[in-house]
Amino acid sequence: MPSNIPGVQQAWRAVGRGTPSEALRFETNVPVPRELGEGEVLVKIHAASISQAGWKIMRWMPWIFIQRPYTPEFDFAGVVVDHNNTHFSVGDKVFGTDDNLPTSSLHQGTLAQYIRIPASKVLPLPSDTTPSQASGIPGSALTAYRGLFEVGGLEAGQSVFINGGSSSVGIFAIQLAKAKGCRVVASASGKNEELVRSLGADDFIDYTLAPLSQTLSSNPQYPKFNLILDAVGLVDPSLYTSCEAYLAPNGIFVSTGPQPQVWGEVLTVFKLFWNVSMRPTWLGGVRRKWTFYSTGLKPEVLETITQLVSDGKVKPIVDSVYPFEDVVNAYEHLMTYRAGGKVIVMVDREAN
Repeated sequence: MPSNIPGVQQAWRAVGRGTPSEALRFETNVPVPRELGEGEVLVKIHAASISQAGWKIMRWMPWIFIQRPYTPEFDFAGVVVDHNNTHFSVGDKVFGTDDNLPTSSLHQGTLAQYIRIPASKVLPLPSDTTPSQASGIPGSALTAYRGLFEVGGLEAGQSVFINGGSSSVGIFAIQLAKAKGCRVVASASGKNEELVRSLGADDFIDYTLAPLSQTLSSNPQYPKFNLILDAVGLVDPSLYTSCEAYLAPNGIFVSTGPQPQVWGEVLTVFKLFWNVSMRPTWLGGVRRKWTFYSTGLKPEVLETITQLVSDGKVKPIVDSVYPFEDVVNAYEHLMTYRAGGKVIVMVDREAN
């Protein structure tokens, strides 16, 4: 163990259930996980991205599923400070994610100065990429890739509609689909049209002007979409229930999962599941496949994404960067659902 690694660190800890302003506490004496297991590295974190999943775990996850206190978040970029005979060396600039956090036994996350993590979940920083950019890649890019290709089965030459083109997942989905050679139509609010088109979208729909189902039904797609990727977890079921007008018969509607923001939307979620899993076609059920999914880390997929980033075919988009001490305000911004890209926390303000 290198002697310059401190025994304690600064970290944000979720000490109770609630919104980030209610649940989080900044602590300065959190132990650094110095004892590494076989195949693990210790990374000094330079930057971390925050996520919708991060604050929703804080607010909704009951004690039975997660022990508090814990350090939130999953994705990071930093530098290796102890490699424990892995293929990394001290000083290597890396990025990665741990999809087991914060339910792992260590109760550690990335809103801290150090993280102990399996080397298999870490990759060298993509070329010409800053820590703030790289820290926003793993979770969102892996989610987009899985939804498009592993669950959605999208192939070159096909057509996809991406709902939430300016969301953290949608931004990567547009670029990954275009890199595959697909036609992409994406939705966002009008203020994000320039961003969505700059990522390669062939057409754009402003969802604030009319319901998406109405817009798509009144403007037939030829050919119809092979895939609809709902990157924002719509609660309103209408995009699916009307999709026979714009989704091909063998097409699939893929969702990151309905994400109610308030208790009042829970009933709408039940309505959605009634339409997608229980309502037969003879009672008006939709004759199109609907599925939702969760993501997980596949190192080989992250390697593919890293290469696309290095080649300039996929670029991470940063909405805003907050200092380490300003994590609560970073979450407040993220929770407006108006961020056009990733919201980043600079854990080490001297990193570049």
